[in-house]
Order: sequence, then C-alpha cells, then structure tokens
Amino acid sequence: MDPQDVKSNLVLILDFGSQYTHLITRRIRALNVFSLCINGTSSLKSIANLKPSVIILSGGPHSVHALDAPCFPSGFMEYVETNKVHVLGICYGLQLIVQKMGGVVRVGEKQEYGRMEIVVEKACGLFGNRKVGDWQSVWMSHGDETVNLPEGFEVVARSKQGSVAALENREKRLYGLQYHPEVTHSPEGMETLRCFLFDICGVTAGWKMEDVLEEELKIIKDTVGPDDHVICALSGGVDSTVAATLVHKAIGDRLHCAFVDNGLLRFKERERVMETFEKDLHLPVTCIDATEQFLSKLKGVTEPEKKRKIIGNEFICIFDAYAHDLEKKLGKKPAYLVQGTLYPDVIESCPPPGSGRTHSHTIKSHHNVGGLPKDMKLKLIEPLKLLFKDEVRELGRIMGVPVSFLKRHPFPGPGLAVRVPGDVTEGNRLDILRKADEIFIQAIKDAGIYDSIWQAFAVFMPVLTVGVQGDQRTHSYAIALRAVTSQDGMTADWYYFDYKFLADLSTRICNEVQGVNRVLLDITSKPPATIEWE
Repeated sequence: MDPQDVKSNLVLILDFGSQYTHLITRRIRALNVFSLCINGTSSLKSIANLKPSVIILSGGPHSVHALDAPCFPSGFMEYVETNKVHVLGICYGLQLIVQKMGGVVRVGEKQEYGRMEIVVEKACGLFGNRKVGDWQSVWMSHGDETVNLPEGFEVVARSKQGSVAALENREKRLYGLQYHPEVTHSPEGMETLRCFLFDICGVTAGWKMEDVLEEELKIIKDTVGPDDHVICALSGGVDSTVAATLVHKAIGDRLHCAFVDNGLLRFKERERVMETFEKDLHLPVTCIDATEQFLSKLKGVTEPEKKRKIIGNEFICIFDAYAHDLEKKLGKKPAYLVQGTLYPDVIESCPPPGSGRTHSHTIKSHHNVGGLPKDMKLKLIEPLKLLFKDEVRELGRIMGVPVSFLKRHPFPGPGLAVRVPGDVTEGNRLDILRKADEIFIQAIKDAGIYDSIWQAFAVFMPVLTVGVQGDQRTHSYAIALRAVTSQDGMTADWYYFDYKFLADLSTRICNEVQGVNRVLLDITSKPPATIEWE
C-alpha cells in the first residue's frame, strides 16, 4: 500500500489515562492498520492535522462528573460529523460520548470490575455474525453507568446485571463499548475491533513493516545532509542495534557507533555482541574498554540509585570523549545522534489527562544515554519512535539482523550492577554471577523454552549461607533465579518451571560455580515486585 493510503486509513486513539491505552494501538496494528496515540485533551487543530479516518476514545480512571474530568476539545463532535469520522468510545470514552451528546451517566448501583458476561440485544456490525441473545465474556472496569441514552442512540448489548455494555448511533457514526476489547481477558475483543474497523468503518488493511522500512530510509536520507556524520551509542540491545542498522543502511559509513564495555556485562557479552556487529551487520563500531573506569567509581557503593547515577554519569563522560575524538578525526562535529526510542517510551512520557502534570514528549532518561552534555548540540534521529518492540524485531528481521539476536531477552542499562545488591566490586561477585547466569540461560535454551520467557537472569545474593559440600561445612553465597513472562514488561508473572529442570539446574550451579552452595527461585509477579532486583 502506498504510504499516503496508509495515512488516509489512520486510526487515532485519544488517551484519557487508561492503563490499557497502548494495547489498543498494538491490537489495531496487529490488524495491519496504522494507529497513533495522542493525549485525549489535544487541540482540535492537532487532531484535524492528522486527518484520521477513525478515532477511538480510550478508557481512563476518571469520572465524567469530576470537575477536572478530561475531555476531547471543544468542537470535536462537530468536526467528526462534518468530516464523517467514525468514533468508538471505550469505557470512559463511551461515557464521554453519552454525556456530551445529551445522555445521562451516573454512579452505578452495582459497579462492574473484572470478567463479566454480556448479551447481544441487537444484531449489528460491532458483533459481526453474533445473534440477539448470544453471550460473550468481557473485561470491565467501571463505576459509572449510562442510565439515559442520547437521542438517536440504541443499546446493542447489556451486561448480566442489565447495564449498557455497547451502544451505537449509526447515522452519526458514533459507537461505544463499556468494556475493554483490547485486553486478552475479552476473548472476542479482537474480533469486535476487526468488525468495527473493516465492516463498519471500511478501513483497508495494508500497513506493513516493509513500507515502514522504505519510508524511514527516505526520511533519514532527506534529513541527514550529504556531508553530515551521525553517532550512535550501542548498548548491545535490540532497539539501538536495529536503529543503527537502519541508519547505516541509509547513510553508510557516515554513521559512527560506540560500544562501551563497562565491566558489568554478561558472560562473553562483549565478544558475542561485537561479532554480531562486525560479521553479521557490518556496522562501523568502536569498542571502548572502560572496565577500570566504571568499577573504580563503584567501589564501596551500595545504594542502588547511587550506583545507577554513577554508571549514567560515566557513560556520559565516555561518550562525550568519543564524540570529541571523532570530531578531531573528521575535522568537523557530528551533526546527529541516533536513539533507539520506541513508541511506548513516547506514550509513557506523556502524563495522562487529569494527572495535574503538563503534556510532555520528553523521553525517559535511560533512553537518551543518561542525558548528554548540552555543548554537544546534537540533533536527534529516532527512526523507531512510532514502533512497538515486536514491530522493531520484525523490522530488524527484514534488514537481516540475526533472529537469535532479535530474540535476546532485555538487559538493563546499568548491567549486572542491578543484579548484585550492594557493592559489585567486592571479591569475585561479578565472576560468580556471570558463571551462574550463563548456566541458567544456556539451560533454558537447551530446554527449548527461551522464547517463551520475556526475561531470565541470575541474581547474586550478598549473604553467606551454611552448606555441606564434599563432606565439609561451607559458608558460601546463594544465587537467586528470576524468569518472567510478559507482553511488554509493564506487568509480569513468574515462569512456571518443571521441577526436574530446577533440580538439575540447582545441582549444576552448586557443582560448577565455586563459591555457591544454595540456589533460590524468585516467584514474585510484577506488581508487587519489579522484574529487576534493583
């Protein structure tokens, strides 16, 4: 599909603060339709400039009765009617439509949270071939309910308790769902979204990664001047690698990459990553060994946040020095900096309406190399800023990035420093952790379950425990194992290993890693815990 056709089929999500908003964007893209998410209180001009064919109003934690309840801009309803834009309100979004169109929303006598049953009362496009009287399970999360419909609206589904679950006004192209079709707890939600987009709105599916690749290459070539040079700090992760590969494909060796070994990498990480960069991707990468620089600054430091700040500051100093060295070599300053910013970073950096904070597009600090010195004055290139993680992986696959690399589990910016509570430099803690972690990860790969796990790693426990090894009493360290499943890292559950797998793994680690006599398994979900330990 032509890029212009893709944009003419844009589905725009107005975000009113729901924790599920980013899922709406992902689900629609999974149907090969391009979608974007912006603040729900954005100006009418910014909405109109995007020329959406469909607008979805997200859910949110607010009540439409609150004085500071967020709302779409003045003139919105007139705009969508004049321009024949289809609108779907989800949860809070439905209640906004009802209220602004003259209906009545009030606090429900019986609030509906969690898995609920709804019944179809009117056969319509929202529910495809579903007949009147058919039931389906959905996920609800609301305290207010619609009690009086606006003129021209009809109820098309109700909950088991009798509350309005879905409504429509076909003439005005306004639709609403009082539940969340975007979550997996609504099994038929994807089908409902598909029916709405294709059967009701007439949207055409045609958005694909090959089109994204072509368009991004053109943008980069048009942005970067013929004599400009670009720098990129490679972390060894998927995002920065795919971003660098894309830019290199566009401008060749005018891209200059730096990979920093901070002494906090996994077992043979430096060798493995550099081999991929050089042999598979042919990227121009300078490897900087800064092990001594980092570890000397971390010596004796035990407070987690202080460790992170030290590591962030050292990265800034090293990257700044690299940029100045490059300037001397080239005889001119690099003009641009490549960042592997992803779309969730952009969404998360925009405070939800009603939060009391201003709308901002400032990217999270760990995505911009900890904050670069102002005198570098580099302009940003963020070729992945409209993509999700799974889309980045697909883009990397198209460009020839090895699949094994693309499927690598996430690795934190501070490295093993957040997997060694306390002083990372004391004794041989890092070496013990590296060996245990390598055994753990290799065992997962050998068992064929690596791709089923979002993230897995070992944690060094800075406590001595009593054991018996070789008929002798030992006082050695413990290793904790952490493995989680997740869709996006926002929430996570611990992975349910086979008991024999765990037993064999524990034996191997205690036998093969000197200084370890105990293995623990972290069975905490997120929340209440985070995935990493620090």
